[in-house]
Amino acid sequence: MTPETRYAKSGDVHIAYQVVGDGPVDLVFVPGWITHVELSWDEPLEAAFRRRLAGFARLILFDKRGTGLSDRVPVDQLPILEERMDDVRAVMDAVGSERAALMGVSEGGAMSALFAATYPERTAALILYGSFARAGAALLGQDELDARLRELRELLERQLERHLEMARRQTVVSERHGLTLHDLRVGDYLATRIELAQRTLHGLESSLEEA
Repeated sequence: MTPETRYAKSGDVHIAYQVVGDGPVDLVFVPGWITHVELSWDEPLEAAFRRRLAGFARLILFDKRGTGLSDRVPVDQLPILEERMDDVRAVMDAVGSERAALMGVSEGGAMSALFAATYPERTAALILYGSFARAGAALLGQDELDARLRELRELLERQLERHLEMARRQTVVSERHGLTLHDLRVGDYLATRIELAQRTLHGLESSLEEA
């Protein structure tokens, strides 16, 4: 059964979150690039991982602003790391967590590290998985960075086309069997993936134009 989704207010943005388990320690899972707090439970391995964490802790899950069930953000007003990091504080306040361990995955690691440095009194432990301290232009020359951005744009274009094709196929299936995309539990997921790919492509194109 999917846990109840609630919303915390962080500035003008609503952040979707869930609380699972009742262990003695609070554990905030700070995700990587994209998540969906409800649809992620449909993926068996992801669901098993979450249940394992919730077996020894009060697990706090959330969708970062602009992703999943959290409010969207304008492409021309993308949040800085400090704003996204403060979403963690807003969620902790909403669930009454005074102090928690943070587990940051991928880019969520930078958010977790910044939170720990900003609110040491509220950080019981810091766990980083597949994270990094620096990326992009800090490690690459401009020519190599531009080449990487072009490769990423081509990859995203291929992914976007696959997602659009999946949406077209699901539409055919739903029409054939009298189902809706919501019934198939894929409509919101595909829409989120398509929207994110389109927004990311737009941002990459802007970066290449400015380079």
